[in-house]
Amino acid sequence: MATKKAASTTKKQPVKKISPAKTTTTVTTLQAEPTTPVSTGLGARVSQSIRTFDLWRALAAELIGAFLLAGIVLVSRGEPLFVLFGLVGVVLLVGAVSGAHVNPAVTIGAWVTRRIGWLRAVGYIAAQLLGAALAFVVFSSFIAGAPEVSQQAAAFGQQAATLFKAAEYTAYEGKEWFVFFAELLGVAILGFAYAAASRAKETLSRAFTIGIGLFIGLMFAVIATGYVGATAALNPAVAIATQAYSFDHLWTFAIYAIAPAIGGAAGFVLHDVLNPRR
Repeated sequence: MATKKAASTTKKQPVKKISPAKTTTTVTTLQAEPTTPVSTGLGARVSQSIRTFDLWRALAAELIGAFLLAGIVLVSRGEPLFVLFGLVGVVLLVGAVSGAHVNPAVTIGAWVTRRIGWLRAVGYIAAQLLGAALAFVVFSSFIAGAPEVSQQAAAFGQQAATLFKAAEYTAYEGKEWFVFFAELLGVAILGFAYAAASRAKETLSRAFTIGIGLFIGLMFAVIATGYVGATAALNPAVAIATQAYSFDHLWTFAIYAIAPAIGGAAGFVLHDVLNPRR
């Protein structure tokens, strides 16, 4: 009995199972470095060439548009109604290519409100000034080829052909600020119209919005400057064709270049404040 009891009281020790050691195998995958396809470089060069070509097309359109507008002003002697339809025609002709700014003040306004980049803005302004200067040269050549008026014809009131020209600085000397603010106000109206037209979906609607904006601006500026014996231009490029600048009188550059630049920027900014883009 004692033997059985001793045997029963003996605890059986559990047998530990020895599990096989786990072997971890690390597999390293080598990934090849991405290579740039040959077509990507070629596509980038083609895209850059297309953008450059589009810029040159736009510059050519601005030069042609400024030439036409300056010629219209010279031929119509700055009559607002003729200039209205002339600008409408110019916008319809070259608007799809460059936007038909044809005015450095408008280009400055578009640049200030980030509608165009600085490179395009500089190119536009250079093309516009060149186009207006070319119009002056061409029409001056026509005037030079006109026959002289004889003394007998002059006695009957016939006058020699002359090119339209802005009033001399001496005509409004001492009243420069009146002309300055008249130019600024007129171009501000034009810039507001350009900014509004940029949202028009139809080309004809856009063209007439810009044309009517110029007509209203000219009506204000022509009447205001007429009170003091000056001439309104509302376009620094057209001012070249009308011989408004004078190196002897720096006020002319302030009136026909600086004032329109300020007015153009003010018109665009005012429109965007009143009607922000969404």
